[in-house]
Amino acid sequence: MKKLVIVGAALAFVASACNNGTHSEEAKTTEKQEAAVASGASYSIDTAASKVEWTGTKPVGAHHGTLKISEGSFSAEAGNLTAGAFTIDINSLNNLDMKAGDGKEKLEGHLKSPDFFDAAKYPTAKFVITSVSPLSDSTGTHQINGNLTLKDSTKNVSFPAKISIADNAVKATADFSIDRTQWGLFYGNDKSLGDKFIRPEVDIKLDISAVQK
Repeated sequence: MKKLVIVGAALAFVASACNNGTHSEEAKTTEKQEAAVASGASYSIDTAASKVEWTGTKPVGAHHGTLKISEGSFSAEAGNLTAGAFTIDINSLNNLDMKAGDGKEKLEGHLKSPDFFDAAKYPTAKFVITSVSPLSDSTGTHQINGNLTLKDSTKNVSFPAKISIADNAVKATADFSIDRTQWGLFYGNDKSLGDKFIRPEVDIKLDISAVQK
Protein backbone atom coordinates (compact mmCIF):
# COMPACT_ATOMS: atom_id res chain seq x y z
CA MET A 1 0.00 0.00 0.00
CA LYS A 2 2.83 2.36 0.88
CA LYS A 3 4.44 1.72 -2.50
CA LEU A 4 1.17 2.52 -4.26
CA VAL A 5 0.95 5.82 -2.40
CA ILE A 6 4.50 6.71 -3.43
CA VAL A 7 3.87 5.78 -7.06
CA GLY A 8 0.63 7.77 -7.04
CA ALA A 9 2.39 10.80 -5.61
CA ALA A 10 5.10 10.51 -8.25
CA LEU A 11 2.54 10.33 -11.06
CA ALA A 12 0.69 13.31 -9.63
CA PHE A 13 3.95 15.27 -9.54
CA VAL A 14 4.70 14.39 -13.17
CA ALA A 15 1.18 15.34 -14.25
CA SER A 16 1.49 18.64 -12.40
CA ALA A 17 4.88 19.31 -13.98
CA CYS A 18 3.50 18.59 -17.46
CA ASN A 19 0.71 21.06 -16.86
CA ASN A 20 3.03 23.82 -15.66
CA GLY A 21 4.14 24.78 -19.13
CA THR A 22 7.25 24.26 -21.19
CA HIS A 23 9.93 21.69 -20.45
CA SER A 24 12.79 23.43 -22.24
CA GLU A 25 15.27 25.82 -20.71
CA GLU A 26 14.35 29.41 -21.48
CA ALA A 27 16.71 31.15 -23.85
CA LYS A 28 18.51 34.17 -22.47
CA THR A 29 17.13 37.27 -24.19
CA THR A 30 19.04 40.51 -24.68
CA GLU A 31 19.08 43.39 -27.14
CA LYS A 32 19.92 43.00 -30.82
CA GLN A 33 23.59 42.36 -31.65
CA GLU A 34 25.80 42.50 -34.73
CA ALA A 35 25.57 39.52 -37.07
CA ALA A 36 28.51 37.11 -37.17
CA VAL A 37 30.90 37.50 -40.10
CA ALA A 38 30.69 34.52 -42.45
CA SER A 39 33.88 32.63 -43.26
CA GLY A 40 34.64 29.28 -44.84
CA ALA A 41 32.33 27.14 -46.96
CA SER A 42 28.68 27.98 -47.50
CA TYR A 43 25.89 25.47 -46.86
CA SER A 44 22.36 25.91 -48.18
CA ILE A 45 19.56 24.88 -45.82
CA ASP A 46 17.47 22.01 -47.15
CA THR A 47 14.02 23.50 -46.56
CA ALA A 48 12.24 20.21 -47.27
CA ALA A 49 14.26 18.39 -44.60
CA SER A 50 14.21 21.18 -42.00
CA LYS A 51 11.49 22.38 -39.65
CA VAL A 52 10.64 24.49 -36.63
CA GLU A 53 8.35 22.95 -34.01
CA TRP A 54 6.39 25.02 -31.50
CA THR A 55 4.40 24.28 -28.35
CA GLY A 56 2.19 26.70 -26.46
CA THR A 57 0.49 25.89 -23.16
CA LYS A 58 -2.30 27.00 -20.86
CA PRO A 59 -3.59 25.64 -17.52
CA VAL A 60 -5.94 23.17 -19.21
CA GLY A 61 -3.78 21.91 -22.06
CA ALA A 62 -1.37 22.65 -24.87
CA HIS A 63 -1.13 23.01 -28.64
CA HIS A 64 1.81 22.12 -30.80
CA GLY A 65 2.71 22.29 -34.47
CA THR A 66 5.28 23.26 -37.07
CA LEU A 67 6.55 26.13 -39.18
CA LYS A 68 8.49 25.83 -42.43
CA ILE A 69 11.86 27.38 -43.15
CA SER A 70 11.62 29.11 -46.53
CA GLU A 71 15.33 29.85 -47.06
CA GLY A 72 18.65 30.07 -45.26
CA SER A 73 22.30 29.15 -45.14
CA PHE A 74 25.19 28.37 -42.80
CA SER A 75 28.91 29.08 -43.07
CA ALA A 76 31.54 26.75 -41.60
CA GLU A 77 35.32 26.69 -41.49
CA ALA A 78 37.68 24.02 -40.15
CA GLY A 79 34.74 22.03 -38.81
CA ASN A 80 33.22 24.98 -36.94
CA LEU A 81 30.05 26.91 -37.63
CA THR A 82 30.90 30.58 -38.16
CA ALA A 83 27.65 32.23 -39.25
CA GLY A 84 24.20 31.62 -40.62
CA ALA A 85 20.65 32.83 -41.04
CA PHE A 86 17.25 31.46 -41.97
CA THR A 87 13.76 32.75 -42.70
CA ILE A 88 10.57 31.22 -41.29
CA ASP A 89 7.32 31.31 -43.26
CA ILE A 90 4.66 32.36 -40.72
CA ASN A 91 1.84 31.51 -43.12
CA SER A 92 3.05 27.88 -43.08
CA LEU A 93 2.01 27.60 -39.41
CA ASN A 94 0.42 24.19 -38.91
CA ASN A 95 -1.28 22.77 -35.82
CA LEU A 96 -0.73 19.04 -35.29
CA ASP A 97 -2.93 18.18 -32.31
CA MET A 98 -6.32 19.08 -33.81
CA LYS A 99 -8.15 17.65 -36.81
CA ALA A 100 -9.51 19.62 -39.74
CA GLY A 101 -13.05 20.72 -39.01
CA ASP A 102 -12.53 20.27 -35.27
CA GLY A 103 -11.04 23.67 -34.44
CA LYS A 104 -7.73 23.32 -36.29
CA GLU A 105 -8.46 26.03 -38.84
CA LYS A 106 -9.80 28.40 -36.18
CA LEU A 107 -6.68 28.02 -34.04
CA GLU A 108 -4.30 28.47 -36.97
CA GLY A 109 -6.23 31.53 -38.14
CA HIS A 110 -6.11 33.05 -34.67
CA LEU A 111 -2.36 32.51 -34.36
CA LYS A 112 -1.85 34.18 -37.73
CA SER A 113 -4.12 37.10 -36.78
CA PRO A 114 -3.01 40.46 -35.31
CA ASP A 115 -3.59 38.99 -31.84
CA PHE A 116 -0.40 36.97 -32.35
CA PHE A 117 1.87 36.93 -35.43
CA ASP A 118 -0.17 39.18 -37.78
CA ALA A 119 0.96 37.10 -40.75
CA ALA A 120 -0.72 39.36 -43.30
CA LYS A 121 1.52 42.24 -42.25
CA TYR A 122 4.56 40.22 -41.11
CA PRO A 123 4.64 37.05 -43.25
CA THR A 124 8.11 36.00 -42.15
CA ALA A 125 10.28 35.69 -39.06
CA LYS A 126 14.07 35.59 -39.19
CA PHE A 127 16.98 34.25 -37.18
CA VAL A 128 20.54 35.52 -37.72
CA ILE A 129 23.52 34.03 -35.86
CA THR A 130 25.61 36.59 -33.97
CA SER A 131 28.09 34.22 -32.28
CA VAL A 132 28.90 30.53 -31.82
CA SER A 133 30.94 29.11 -28.94
CA PRO A 134 31.76 25.50 -27.99
CA LEU A 135 30.06 23.73 -25.08
CA SER A 136 31.37 20.80 -23.07
CA ASP A 137 28.22 19.56 -21.32
CA SER A 138 25.18 17.43 -22.11
CA THR A 139 22.96 20.31 -23.27
CA GLY A 140 24.66 20.60 -26.65
CA THR A 141 27.88 20.97 -28.57
CA HIS A 142 27.67 24.74 -29.02
CA GLN A 143 26.08 27.84 -27.53
CA ILE A 144 24.28 29.82 -30.20
CA ASN A 145 23.52 33.53 -29.98
CA GLY A 146 21.32 35.06 -32.62
CA ASN A 147 18.91 37.84 -33.46
CA LEU A 148 15.32 36.58 -33.64
CA THR A 149 12.87 38.87 -35.43
CA LEU A 150 9.16 38.38 -34.80
CA LYS A 151 6.75 40.94 -36.25
CA ASP A 152 8.51 44.31 -35.86
CA SER A 153 10.74 43.36 -32.90
CA THR A 154 14.25 41.91 -32.86
CA LYS A 155 15.87 40.42 -29.76
CA ASN A 156 19.02 38.40 -29.28
CA VAL A 157 18.53 34.92 -27.85
CA SER A 158 21.13 32.48 -26.51
CA PHE A 159 20.58 28.71 -26.32
CA PRO A 160 22.49 25.40 -26.55
CA ALA A 161 22.43 23.42 -29.78
CA LYS A 162 23.82 20.19 -31.14
CA ILE A 163 25.77 20.84 -34.33
CA SER A 164 27.59 18.36 -36.53
CA ILE A 165 29.55 19.08 -39.70
CA ALA A 166 30.54 16.12 -41.87
CA ASP A 167 30.34 14.82 -45.43
CA ASN A 168 29.67 18.27 -46.89
CA ALA A 169 26.62 18.71 -44.67
CA VAL A 170 25.59 20.56 -41.52
CA LYS A 171 23.04 19.26 -39.02
CA ALA A 172 21.73 21.51 -36.23
CA THR A 173 19.14 20.74 -33.56
CA ALA A 174 18.03 22.75 -30.52
CA ASP A 175 15.28 22.75 -27.91
CA PHE A 176 14.60 25.92 -25.92
CA SER A 177 11.80 28.28 -24.92
CA ILE A 178 11.22 31.99 -25.39
CA ASP A 179 8.99 34.49 -23.64
CA ARG A 180 6.73 35.74 -26.45
CA THR A 181 5.96 38.96 -24.58
CA GLN A 182 9.57 40.05 -25.21
CA TRP A 183 8.48 40.47 -28.85
CA GLY A 184 5.19 42.20 -28.02
CA LEU A 185 2.94 39.14 -28.27
CA PHE A 186 0.82 39.81 -25.20
CA TYR A 187 -2.51 38.20 -26.12
CA GLY A 188 -3.94 36.04 -23.31
CA ASN A 189 -1.02 36.83 -21.01
CA ASP A 190 -3.16 37.60 -17.97
CA LYS A 191 -3.46 35.04 -15.17
CA SER A 192 -6.82 36.49 -14.16
CA LEU A 193 -8.21 34.82 -17.31
CA GLY A 194 -8.11 31.50 -15.47
CA ASP A 195 -8.35 28.54 -17.85
CA LYS A 196 -8.15 30.95 -20.81
CA PHE A 197 -4.74 32.20 -19.68
CA ILE A 198 -2.05 31.45 -22.29
CA ARG A 199 1.43 31.14 -20.86
CA PRO A 200 4.03 33.53 -22.27
CA GLU A 201 6.63 30.75 -22.60
CA VAL A 202 6.69 28.99 -25.97
CA ASP A 203 8.77 25.88 -26.66
CA ILE A 204 10.84 26.00 -29.85
CA LYS A 205 12.54 22.99 -31.43
CA LEU A 206 14.85 23.41 -34.39
CA ASP A 207 15.78 20.58 -36.74
CA ILE A 208 17.85 21.96 -39.60
CA SER A 209 19.83 20.24 -42.35
CA ALA A 210 22.08 22.02 -44.82
CA VAL A 211 24.28 20.88 -47.72
CA GLN A 212 27.41 22.49 -49.14
CA LYS A 213 26.76 24.72 -52.12
